[in-house]
Amino acid sequence: MFFKNKKILVIGGTGTIGKNIVKHILQENPEVIRIFSRDEYKQFKLQNEVNDNSRLRFLIGDIRDYDRVLSAMEDIDYVFHTAAMKHVSFCEYNPFEAVLTNIIGTYNVIKAAKHQNVKKVVFTSTDKAISPTNNYGATKLSAEKLISSAEYSKGSGKTIFSSVRFGNVMGSRGSVIPLFVKQVREGKAVTVTDLSMTRFMMTLEQATKLTIESLKISQGGETFILKMPVIKLKDLAEIIIEETSTKYGIDPSTIDIVEIGLKPGEKRYEELMTYDESLSAFELPELYIIPSPFAARKTYEEASRPKPGTYSSEGDIPLTKEQVRNTIIEQNLI
Repeated sequence: MFFKNKKILVIGGTGTIGKNIVKHILQENPEVIRIFSRDEYKQFKLQNEVNDNSRLRFLIGDIRDYDRVLSAMEDIDYVFHTAAMKHVSFCEYNPFEAVLTNIIGTYNVIKAAKHQNVKKVVFTSTDKAISPTNNYGATKLSAEKLISSAEYSKGSGKTIFSSVRFGNVMGSRGSVIPLFVKQVREGKAVTVTDLSMTRFMMTLEQATKLTIESLKISQGGETFILKMPVIKLKDLAEIIIEETSTKYGIDPSTIDIVEIGLKPGEKRYEELMTYDESLSAFELPELYIIPSPFAARKTYEEASRPKPGTYSSEGDIPLTKEQVRNTIIEQNLI
């Protein structure tokens, strides 16, 4: 087992993905997992969820504070960096705060990992980093560039850095599904920004497994991208109304869908990679791999070259309504 008797740090370890990474890695008998985040209450809740597991250490801290990150990384083998300011509108209205967390924070993680001789670091990014129209995407793009260039600037250091890029995680904190469910249960109209909007959607398990697998196979500076299905927001809203109404005995005809327009910085569709990235990318059955432009040429077992393109959610064939419904039911999201 890859993580057996190893020491792991999960930055942002009380977030949706961070928490699930912790639970997965615990099954491989690591020596210790340090859970680093700035929210004391979420740490308290997670501590109770895992029955105060003796392999876990709970560290309060902020990635903006280099000394705290450096201390948290002492004697660590592997780092999962999942902490971020990630809500588009909050990053638009508080742009420099997003820079401090997403860019300066990531730089602190890189610097501390090199100083502490960590074996591998994986950073979680977003499809919004491609052709960004909002500050969130721009800060994540900059952070991705920092991770890729760390491969070039690490000198004699041995730390391997990589990024994982994925779309919306179904049911994650702050995502639209819990919001839609809440609106239906309260008898309010479901508010959709744009009915023609499409998004790449993945389950929490897919996001978690991709992040862990990417850390395992990384060779230095890559960006790993999960092949994600596309969902139409209109279909999602209609399914949430139907399924929530059935579950809670609500008349679905009383729930309207109201289009409220795009929020500042929002896009109608997302892209997985730029056209130029696709020219150098590798393809595996479940992943695309974009190698670092700064690293020596890498080879990946059984990888082929993908067809050039941006892989836009607007151009992909979306899941059918029934496929979306089945996923929501399987994932117990209502």
